[in-house]
Amino acid sequence: MADHLLLEGLGAATLRPLAAAAGTSDRMLLYYFSDKDELLSATLQRLAARMTAQLDEAVPIGRLRSFPVLLEEVWAALASGGLKRFMHLWLDLAAGAARGLQPHHNIAGAIADGFLAWVKSRLKVPRGIELASSAALFLTSIEGMLFLEAAGRRSISDSAVTELAALSKRPR
Repeated sequence: MADHLLLEGLGAATLRPLAAAAGTSDRMLLYYFSDKDELLSATLQRLAARMTAQLDEAVPIGRLRSFPVLLEEVWAALASGGLKRFMHLWLDLAAGAARGLQPHHNIAGAIADGFLAWVKSRLKVPRGIELASSAALFLTSIEGMLFLEAAGRRSISDSAVTELAALSKRPR
């Protein structure tokens, strides 16, 4: 079912196609899950874990990275073929959350919180700079860049990576 969502998007997240992807019937899915929202939540959580594992492989934990170094590494990883599919689904989920759909809103918030924690575990900030606010700036930057790339403006996102790197090196 997770692979089905990666290929088809959330628009194809109806019971029959999900059941077919799982090799079962829609009635069996409802035997194991109380409703479609619970099924979707479980499937999206599984996808978030798979995405995080791939991101962990591309940007391993261990050494902390400055804002520009981490930004360049994450941006390069997200541009890769394997993670790009996750980003399209993420934007699909975020669009549903923006419309107030459930479980989209709750799942998107949990995924954003998880990615913020992921950033905090890899981000090195200079003395006197707050980790939480720097990680929030990082997450906001990546999300905006992903949106612009999806809108066909990859060059704007690439320019942002360069400029954010330059800004973080300037004296305060």
